[in-house]
Amino acid sequence: MYLDTGVCQSPTLAPADAPFVLARPEALSFSFTMPAVPRSPGIARAATRTILDAHGLADAADATVQVVSELAACACRFSPTATVYVSLRYRDEALRVTLYDGHPRHAHVRLGAVCDLSRRVSLGVLDHVVRACHGDWGIGAGREPGGGTRMWAVLPRAGACGYLRDGHAG
Repeated sequence: MYLDTGVCQSPTLAPADAPFVLARPEALSFSFTMPAVPRSPGIARAATRTILDAHGLADAADATVQVVSELAACACRFSPTATVYVSLRYRDEALRVTLYDGHPRHAHVRLGAVCDLSRRVSLGVLDHVVRACHGDWGIGAGREPGGGTRMWAVLPRAGACGYLRDGHAG
């Protein structure tokens, strides 16, 4: 948040004691790029928890943070490029997590199937969390001009909120 001082100068950040205004869940629309390095899934977890808290979605954070972490770790592991892209959205009472990495889709069908299977095997925890939340997830071609791979998960808020309460973690 910036303060408008009415004087032609660079904006200044709001003071730390300024009142915190909670954003509506429907306003959640965050994207960021991070390095494809082993430390990045931890950064993605922390950012996701902060973003969800700021949008009144803390009750869905445990499942969503786990999903972001699993997808980020997989993207960083498979990406031949220096960065991966993370997208968090809230639409139709569901959290939508998408990660893009630079790993090109394989033209050869069998090689592509083996590559996808390798990703799916590494995403066993993600599969468990998404199923427990009654959500959906998948792997496919990136929609961007540069190609790459897109991994996504949709977590209905009701399922994500009940994830730990219903004893699915651990």
